[in-house]
Formats: sequence, structure tokens, C-alpha cells
Amino acid sequence: MQRKNLTEVTEFIFLGFSSFGKHQTTLFVVFLTVYIFTLAGNIIIVTITCVDHHLHTPMYFFLSTLASSETVYTLVIVPRMLSSLVFYNQPISLPGCATQMFFFVTLAINNCFLLTAMGYDRYVAICAPLRYTVIMSKRMCAGLVGGSFGTGLMMATLQVTAMFNLPFCGTMVDHFFCDIHPVMKLSCVDTTVNEIINYGVSSFVILVPIGLITISYILIIHSILKIATAEGRKKAFATCASHLTVVIVHYGCASIAYLKPKSESSVEKDLLLSVTYTIITPLLNPVVYSLRNKEVKDALRRAVGRSVS
Repeated sequence: MQRKNLTEVTEFIFLGFSSFGKHQTTLFVVFLTVYIFTLAGNIIIVTITCVDHHLHTPMYFFLSTLASSETVYTLVIVPRMLSSLVFYNQPISLPGCATQMFFFVTLAINNCFLLTAMGYDRYVAICAPLRYTVIMSKRMCAGLVGGSFGTGLMMATLQVTAMFNLPFCGTMVDHFFCDIHPVMKLSCVDTTVNEIINYGVSSFVILVPIGLITISYILIIHSILKIATAEGRKKAFATCASHLTVVIVHYGCASIAYLKPKSESSVEKDLLLSVTYTIITPLLNPVVYSLRNKEVKDALRRAVGRSVS
């Protein structure tokens, strides 16, 4: 019976925002506008980091890597979501769904650990400034980025393999992309093992980075309080403010989405949270680092000045 159901279900159909009826055109315009700004912002950050030698530091290496990851992350989800707002009931094949889920999970976990690496970078910069260039060598930076991506690949392989070994009976996904929980609901069999795996992975990729970042900022604050002048303390904390803002929003949304009790789930809440961490959060990265970071703004002015010249 399980094998029969596996062969019968060959594609899924996203219900997405179908319950919003006549508002779907408005949603399309809003989401498309946000998406364009997200792509433009992240591409600007990657470009300006590459071309301006003042930004060839570990901090901006991590920032440009995060911006690149966020760009691909949104490309995996948003174009199909926008298409579904115009052309209703678009199907996606099982292999297509598995591919989308794999890249989504890989990049989402990669982003979590990249933010952790950025927290470690700020810790070294403030708590061990004289040894900063030695500790944050090119090899260390490459290792942290490779470790983040490798962790994402391993966790995604585990989750997606476990998911698509299940037999599916339903075809209507009550979501706008192949997220784990909406797809799992379509299975014909008990999914307790999958739920344990997913909760374990979610706990690991949220709580471990949060714990490491918290430790980093406790040590950072301890070092900042030792600075004699108020101006010095303000300058030191300013270097962390952008990162801390992104961390709070990113992990806040992820914790609510993946660690909340199953009884508190609802379609509307899940859609709202998904929109936040797939569309709004990727926009937050370039906005915060562009508007709050003096070095990035100076680099943009230099780039514009060279273009005008």
C-alpha cells in the first residue's frame, strides 16, 4: 500500500495564498517590490565588498558570503511563489519539491552558522584586537565558511532523505513552497520519527548558534565595560550593533517557526512567519548593514564618486 501511494503521488500543488482571493495581485506587487530591493541590496553588498580594498577584512568577507547565500536562498523560493500568485495551482514534481527543500534547508542552516561566525569575528576584534589578524586568518575565515555550508549540507541531506522516504497520499501543500512541516502533513503514515529528526535538527541549528553568540556577546560586553571613555565604549558597541540586530530578528523568527509547540500552529500564522524569514529577513541584512555601517556607506560614496568621475 505504501509503495502504491508513492507511485501515485508524482507532484504537489501549492495552495499558498489562495485564501486571500482578490488580494493576491496586491501581494504580488508588494512581494515583487521587496524581492527586487533584496536582490539589489545583497548584490550591492557583494560587489562593493569585492571592489573596495578598505572592505577586504574578515568581517566583510563574512558579510558578503551571507549576502550571497541570502540571494540564492531567495532565488530558490520567491520566483515560484510570485509565479503562483499570478498563475494559480501550479504543480511541482516530487523531485522538484525535494530539490527546493534541500537548497532551502542547506542555505537556511548555512545562514545561521554564518551569523555565528560573524559573532566570533566581533568577539576577537574587541576582546583580542592585537591578535585579530593572526586569529582571523584567511584559513580560519575559509574554515568557518566551509564549516557553515558543510553543516547545512549534512543536515539537509538527513532531513530531505527522511522526508521523501515517506509515502504521500495528499497532493495539496497548504503553503507557498516545499517547507518541511506542510509536506510532512501529506504523508499516509505515522511521522513521529521524522518529527523527532526535524525537531532535533531545528534545536541544534538554532540553540547552538544562539548559545555561541550569547557567550561571544557576554565576553564582548565585559570587554566594552572595561573601556575607560564613553566615546570608546560607544564606538566599540557600534561595530556590533548591526550584527546584533540581524541576529535578534533572524533567530527570533526561526525559533517561533520551528521550535513552537505543534498545538500552536495555524495556516495563517505559518504563512506570516514564512513570509518573514523568506522575504523580510533577507532584506534586513543589506538594509541594516548599509544604513547603520559607516564603512559600507563610505565605500558606496567612493564607488559612486568613481562612477561619476
